[in-house]
Amino acid sequence: MLESESIPSLAGVKPMGYRNRSSSMDTDADGPTTYTLQGLIRQLSQFNSTMRDHGLDPEIVGQVVRQLFHCINAVTLNNLLLRKDVCSWSTGMQLRYRTRTFLGVARYNTSQMEEWLRANNLFQSKASATLEPIIQAAQLLQVKKKTSQDAEAICSLCSALNVQQVSEHSSSLFPWRNIRQNILQERNDPPQLLMDTKHTFPVLFPYTPSALSLETMHIPASIGLDFLIRV
Repeated sequence: MLESESIPSLAGVKPMGYRNRSSSMDTDADGPTTYTLQGLIRQLSQFNSTMRDHGLDPEIVGQVVRQLFHCINAVTLNNLLLRKDVCSWSTGMQLRYRTRTFLGVARYNTSQMEEWLRANNLFQSKASATLEPIIQAAQLLQVKKKTSQDAEAICSLCSALNVQQVSEHSSSLFPWRNIRQNILQERNDPPQLLMDTKHTFPVLFPYTPSALSLETMHIPASIGLDFLIRV
């Protein structure tokens, strides 16, 4: 999510210390290659296909995907907060960028993840909502941070980030104190910088009635269920 160069034209504007950083590696038939966002989406598609091939209830599939998206968001945001080398305008563009081209609308990173949900009929699973913190962090990398008006705009923008996350994210780019000292202190957020990558959502098992009429079922004698009595 952070290192995949979905917008090649921005590769030359990375901050110092980031350009030569070795990325996570993926492996394909031709050997090791740089891990890409497409590799992540391909892995999600494999998980989705496996669950559907085994007849898992669509409601459960949606909950699994939501949990996966939460992990992706938490790991991405935590790295963004801890790694100064990726806190840049170009990273924000890579994470949350959308433009119109002669081929249509180009979407990158978080936008591609949302498109994957729509393409697989999983947008109603609320998985996209788990990406809101990293989407707001990406927007925070791109907005102005100079005046008190900018501070107010950021506070209204960053509803999914707590006070410490917004303060750390802003101070890593600019020596800007308006957020920390004034407006954000009015919010009663927990003093927690990093997201819990091990947080799990409760699993809800839906009741799906069978289309088969039980009174028409024939139970073979070989099963040994003679004690059952048809009601």
